Amino acid sequence: MSTDGTTNPLMQSTQTSDDDLAAIRKLGESCQQLKTEISKAIIGQETVVDDLLTAIFSRGHCLMIGVPGLAKTLMVSTIAKAIELDFNRIQFTPDLMPSDITGTEIIEEDKSTGKREFRFVQGPVFANILLADEINRTPPKTQAALLQAMQEHEVTVGGQTYALPRPFFVLATQNPIEQEGTYPLPEAQLDRFMFDIRISYPKPAEELQIAKATTADVEADLSAVLSGSEIMDLQKIVRRLPISDHVGSYAVDLARATRPEDEDTSSYVKENVNWGAGTRAVQFLVIGAKARAAIAGEYNVTCEHVRAVAPLVLRHRIVPNFHAEAEGISPDQIVQYLLEHVPQPGEKAYS
Repeated sequence: MSTDGTTNPLMQSTQTSDDDLAAIRKLGESCQQLKTEISKAIIGQETVVDDLLTAIFSRGHCLMIGVPGLAKTLMVSTIAKAIELDFNRIQFTPDLMPSDITGTEIIEEDKSTGKREFRFVQGPVFANILLADEINRTPPKTQAALLQAMQEHEVTVGGQTYALPRPFFVLATQNPIEQEGTYPLPEAQLDRFMFDIRISYPKPAEELQIAKATTADVEADLSAVLSGSEIMDLQKIVRRLPISDHVGSYAVDLARATRPEDEDTSSYVKENVNWGAGTRAVQFLVIGAKARAAIAGEYNVTCEHVRAVAPLVLRHRIVPNFHAEAEGISPDQIVQYLLEHVPQPGEKAYS
């Protein structure tokens, strides 16, 4: 209960029900089946798959950063097949226009009457899962065409608003090794992405297995585990999952600790951060922790679940200052510092 007597939606009751417990068990089992199907086509990268599923069940979008050849497109298309969703891929280039994403109106003539009228032709954004490949290679005007779609799940063309299919999930990729001729995403658009996922090279044994599997004349036979409507039902279950005041407060403390202007912020952050995470980061820490617990079939959301998603939520919301850049201090190092120094609730908090 807040000071004005209203219920705070972040700090919910932790009472359980048999229906909710059964729903969480179902979600955990469904995610295990999903990962089994995905592993038929994707070798290794279990952590990345967990991160993507966490975002999907949180209704969040992801920014994925990794060098070419790490199966980013294959991973996303495989997930789309395993959950029976429509999948579209857009290769972002400097000459891409907003209408190439959202769609456009064309003049069509009725052959029987000779009357001409406008007809809207849907763009590739009208899909359940949209892969925005190398999003930083297109100018800001075209990047911004995704903003309304990501936030409101709709697009407006010619004064008419069109709803996007549900569920709707955007995965944007960036190549970290080629920055010539690119357009860095503005902070406002970065903040729309729930997670910033970094993909690393596979382990040697996994790389050998990948080489053998991809050079054989065998195709993975994937079965759909969930439908779009089932995904939306499971997303609702995640949001019904309760979270204690203390775990919610820990998420708030982590986000506030990134802000150099906050009076309680550490000297380390004041020295190295120009701009910290906003309130949307708190929302994503909480819903991400809920989803992390749910996909493991767990009902109790803990600080460890918040800590698990903290680097994904915070790394692209922290803007290092000149001092940090000169010293080679990255956002990931700042997040790690916060995880080590922002205290978790102690025993007294639960008494």
